[in-house]
Amino acid sequence: MNLFTKAAELGIQTEFFDGQGQRHVTQPAALQIILDAMPARATHRLLDRLAVIRAGEHGVSELSAAAALPVAWKIVAGDACVAEGEAQERRVAWPSHLPVGSYRLQLSDADGHVEEAPLLVAPPGAFRGAFERSWIVAIQLYGLRSSRNWGIGDFTDLAQLIEIAAGWGAGGIGLNPLHALFDDRPGDCSPYSPNSRLFLNPLYIDVERLPEFRLADLPGGAEAIAPLRDVELIDYRAVAELKWRALRRAYETFRATPSSGRRAAFEAFRRDRAPLLTRFACFEALRHRFKTPWWEWPDEWQHPEDDRCDALRASPDGAEIEFIEYVQWCADDQLRACHDLAAARGMDVGLYLDVAVGVQSDGFDAWNEQVAISRHLSVGAPPDQLNSAGQNWGLAGFNAAGLELTGFAPFRDMLRASMRYAGAIRLDHVLGLNRLYLVPHGFAANSGVYVQMPFEALLAVTAQESVANRCVVIGEDLGTVPEGFRERLAAWGVWSYRVMMFERDFHQGWFFGLDHYLPEALVTFNTHDLATYSGWRSFTDLQFKHSVGIDPGESDDARRYALAMLGDVLRHQGIQHEDIYAVLTFLARTRSRLLAISLEDLLGVLDQPNVPGTVFEHPNWRRRLPRALNEIAAVINQPALLAATSERRPAVNAVAG
Repeated sequence: MNLFTKAAELGIQTEFFDGQGQRHVTQPAALQIILDAMPARATHRLLDRLAVIRAGEHGVSELSAAAALPVAWKIVAGDACVAEGEAQERRVAWPSHLPVGSYRLQLSDADGHVEEAPLLVAPPGAFRGAFERSWIVAIQLYGLRSSRNWGIGDFTDLAQLIEIAAGWGAGGIGLNPLHALFDDRPGDCSPYSPNSRLFLNPLYIDVERLPEFRLADLPGGAEAIAPLRDVELIDYRAVAELKWRALRRAYETFRATPSSGRRAAFEAFRRDRAPLLTRFACFEALRHRFKTPWWEWPDEWQHPEDDRCDALRASPDGAEIEFIEYVQWCADDQLRACHDLAAARGMDVGLYLDVAVGVQSDGFDAWNEQVAISRHLSVGAPPDQLNSAGQNWGLAGFNAAGLELTGFAPFRDMLRASMRYAGAIRLDHVLGLNRLYLVPHGFAANSGVYVQMPFEALLAVTAQESVANRCVVIGEDLGTVPEGFRERLAAWGVWSYRVMMFERDFHQGWFFGLDHYLPEALVTFNTHDLATYSGWRSFTDLQFKHSVGIDPGESDDARRYALAMLGDVLRHQGIQHEDIYAVLTFLARTRSRLLAISLEDLLGVLDQPNVPGTVFEHPNWRRRLPRALNEIAAVINQPALLAATSERRPAVNAVAG
């Protein structure tokens, strides 16, 4: 079997046209790396595709032409057969009475061929949300400034912002990904490049709120904290060093009081999160011990094994492993408290959390899920109008064959971790549920391939977890979107993500009117990767990109035209001014059920959180807000904000799930 035939069997698209209309054919050397990185896919001789049923419906699957009729089938849950039958034709209608859940489908045909595949029974769609039309304040949590934090925003700051935003009538707070990063790489601070999507970033812990911690027990603590609060950019190295030192002090006190009620709560947390929590703690301890990527570790540790992890926890290294578990418990406890506070303040959305599209290849998730995550391949995007060279995000993503082999458990675990305290989540680059653009290590971004993903199965799992957790799912569907993709997401109840900056006529450049925006969508003016409103109006983003030699993708004349077009669409709605509150008034009038308002825009910040394509040229993910939380109310034009969002007060009657 040649490379291209094998690639076709694995759903690899070796030829495609990019966003610039250029034809790409994969190089054989690149294709070989991609094929070697994929696990052997289960052979489906009898069934054309994975079986998915929506609850209450007769799901239908097509048997392949190779299947010799009749084909006997069984649906198995655990060790029990819950349904069985025999197919006399190529189309098989599965039972409609099965409860929502994951099953195994066992098939055998008249020629004796036997195979097994996942069968997913999903709700009719994802959770619809417990609100009619709401709005949230969008923030980068690390950037919150206060008189008490340690130079980085934390969960106590988040609680204070919840109180402030609830007073404005906001339905929730939108956050950057809170995923665990690498504690020993202070410069590697992008929340979208995580060590793990299953665990939390400990730097968001307010250490002074831990009962076990006293600032007086930390030598030089108070003197070291003060300078960190005053700087414009976060000093991640200093913050991390100080917080980890404080967390260790807190753990020492915690460990010395084994009979406390907190010990019982901690043990309950450990049991609830086992075995993933123990694996993560072991991984972190081993990573610090060996100081190399996990594929260079001793053979016995290159794959996670629960028995070996349990033995390590019972060894003299157990205290270090328990410390990591303790830190995750502290982070989880403080985030849960924020979730509970939002509910108590009547916020109908609560926390809106972001989920990164991939993970770092030498991180925990890639070690823990070596079948479902390909560490030799990076997720990216082919060349398009904004990025003529294509994009390589340096992140390892899921692969289709591995997800099927693992029964989609890694994808499910990621969703559960993200939804645990969220009323809504955003899946970054949701196009990856349908197909992923993967770049083999060592090749340029324009040498990647598209790999087909089990789209319906991933949507079914998403709907299962969304309903179970009562969490709205929003798909970041920007960029080159395949025909019919958004419609398929909508059919499953996954919301769209509409950015006003991009909602313009491609040829004439005018902004679309109110009716263009879908009800089942989040609408916003910009994103963390785009100019703030003040920066956009003042050309700050264009000037910066020119200064560092980056093609801004837009001329000054084009920006002036865009500003004129914005004025036109606002005046068409009777909005005569053009400040941020005018734009928010327009967006609040759209049918879209959720509006995200950036705190940077409300504060008139010029610089955006992240400039794609830069590393050292711009302080990405490091900039703090110019005002402390207790000063925000005096700076923001609250009457204008309340007037702009007046149509989006929390609804009295919830929408049915």
